[in-house]
Amino acid sequence: MVERARLDHTVVNVQFEMDKAQVLFGDLGFFLTDRGYHTLGSINHLMMFGTDYLELLGLPPGSENPRKDIAEAPVGINGLVFKTTDADATFAHMQAVGIAGDPPKSFSRPVKLPEGEKDAAFRTVTVRPGVFPGGRVYFCEHHTPELVWRPEWQSHGNGAQAIPEFVVASNEHAQEAKNFAKLLHSEVTGSGDSLGVAITDAQITVMTPTAYAARYGALASPMAGRSSIFGALVFRTDNLDKIRAAALNIIDEANRVVVRVPEYDTVLEFVE
Repeated sequence: MVERARLDHTVVNVQFEMDKAQVLFGDLGFFLTDRGYHTLGSINHLMMFGTDYLELLGLPPGSENPRKDIAEAPVGINGLVFKTTDADATFAHMQAVGIAGDPPKSFSRPVKLPEGEKDAAFRTVTVRPGVFPGGRVYFCEHHTPELVWRPEWQSHGNGAQAIPEFVVASNEHAQEAKNFAKLLHSEVTGSGDSLGVAITDAQITVMTPTAYAARYGALASPMAGRSSIFGALVFRTDNLDKIRAAALNIIDEANRVVVRVPEYDTVLEFVE
């Protein structure tokens, strides 16, 4: 039996405003890794947890021939990435279920460590554009996980420890949930306006726009004519008071705190 997929990381697209994003997310109590420079031309900062992470992804100002998947995509949550130990086998699975994009591609970025600089290396394989209109869905094969998951990078002032849920709002929520289940070797649970697709240690929640708006109220991202959006990231924290002390513009309830980062149209929900 094929195991369910596992979350690797999520991505917030900041386009050409990485300096601002670095400050904003740092002010929310996240510890950000040093800026990374991919061989593909993009730049990033990571917020590392035990087995997954949040990535700020952008481009250097004035970069020539920028990555169109960053430069031409809306700012905000635009990447949902799962783990794979074999990008070629994952690509074959995508082909078998009819949603494959381009074949796997390799890239790297240097990582500065006390013992010197080393190259973190990856292979990624992406679902065909349009299958999940809210953003990019892909898998990442880490050749050097020891250069990514470093204990010294996993302690955050806001207490964040993991990403147990990823929220999608879609006009075709039932079909999107089925597509996620097919991709991730899982099944659709729930009924009505909110459906779940379980993965190892986490869940993809696919909601109607109405249910999404009810969950996040005034802090919800607007659909803005889009058929689907990646609507929110949910973080498990060891103490909600830590994010209450760090954030403004929040929904503050006994069992959760919701934060909106309007500069990047990003909704973050913290739960204990």
